[in-house]
Amino acid sequence: MRHAIRTTLLASTALLALAAHAQGTVKPPKVQLWMDVSTGGMAGMPEMPAGMGALGGLFGGGARSALGGSPTTYGQARGMTVMPPRVLDIALLNTLRPGQEAQQQIPPGMRMGDALPLVPPRPEAAPREREPGEVEEMPRERPKGRVLVYWGCGAEVRRGQPRVIDLARGNPADYAGAFAGRYVPDRGARVTPQHALYPNEKNRVQLAAGSSLAGEHRIQGEAIPAAMRFTLGAAQDLMPAIALQARGRLQDSVPLQWATVPNARAYYLHAMGQVGDDLVLWSSAETGDTGMGLFDYLPNATIDRWVRDAVLLKPETTSCAVPRGIYGGAQGAMVRMMAYGGESNFAHPPRPADPKATWEPEWAVRVRVKASTMAMLGEEGAMPGMAGGGMPAGTEPQPAPAAPVNPVQGVIEGVVPGAAGVLRGLFGR
Repeated sequence: MRHAIRTTLLASTALLALAAHAQGTVKPPKVQLWMDVSTGGMAGMPEMPAGMGALGGLFGGGARSALGGSPTTYGQARGMTVMPPRVLDIALLNTLRPGQEAQQQIPPGMRMGDALPLVPPRPEAAPREREPGEVEEMPRERPKGRVLVYWGCGAEVRRGQPRVIDLARGNPADYAGAFAGRYVPDRGARVTPQHALYPNEKNRVQLAAGSSLAGEHRIQGEAIPAAMRFTLGAAQDLMPAIALQARGRLQDSVPLQWATVPNARAYYLHAMGQVGDDLVLWSSAETGDTGMGLFDYLPNATIDRWVRDAVLLKPETTSCAVPRGIYGGAQGAMVRMMAYGGESNFAHPPRPADPKATWEPEWAVRVRVKASTMAMLGEEGAMPGMAGGGMPAGTEPQPAPAAPVNPVQGVIEGVVPGAAGVLRGLFGR
């Protein structure tokens, strides 16, 4: 028996080696550039000037991280931003001269000058170490309430819904499993001191209204190949803002409508609100998971597969509806929407036609684009406190006073990364 197992293992290893040889060897590029572009906004509101702090008062603490306040820093393009409405993140890894400054020559249509400096990140301060004998105080309050999960576009709640997650009865170790669902694999740059980034302390300028990425981009710096240049076309350009309308009373079915977003490959909507002690979640997907993990860039193949699986809405879709009454009596409810653009990849030299040949590109570039927006449900498409759906009425609101953390919020923040900023706005700090 032992001999048979050993023979099987050897045979499997040999087959894997043959398969790898047949497919050829792909080596990492010597120089890699990641370029993420995101368009954000708030439904029913015009673009706000840079540095405006009004939303901090409306959403409570943490609004800068949730809504993309200024000054801009690398990594904001991964989230859902309102200020600034257009975010550009660039990361460069030059393995030939790691940790060195470089620059990206850009087309004039970007309206950001002739070139953008790429600068290594500053070393982060080490976290304070716990003193000997120091005990970390942990919250002892047992969570209460439930999470109610609804899904699918339509005026009425479907049979078999909602899926209920009872926080009071559950074990904290089980919460992560309860919230598990589809998520976006992290395919961005894993930033280290060897990278060079934009924005940075030398330049934080972001894309203006009417800016365009179309044209030739060239990367220059020590030991960077002279041939590292790529051209973006209209299909790879900055996406326009999503024109989402969310008008209707919370006790009714809330219709959601939007204009087709050019170059969008798919759409996704997700709402959350608090009804009593319960957190109510809804998504436009035809699946019953919580849907928290889809607010990020997606590879083209994943978008196409999830459109076929009815996880994402088709690009020609222009409407959806939140089921009747699921947010009736809610203290607040918000819907978020994503429009997924395409992902483009460039490399030099191109991959050999022979699949068995070794491919070691000198450089590679990945460009990703998306757009997102948010809207308050039951507010006729405008933010509370906004005059005519635009600028704040009266003086700038002051930060809200501290309030006890809702147990539901504490649980969700712990197991659903990225939801914390929105939940603070719904449940207080």
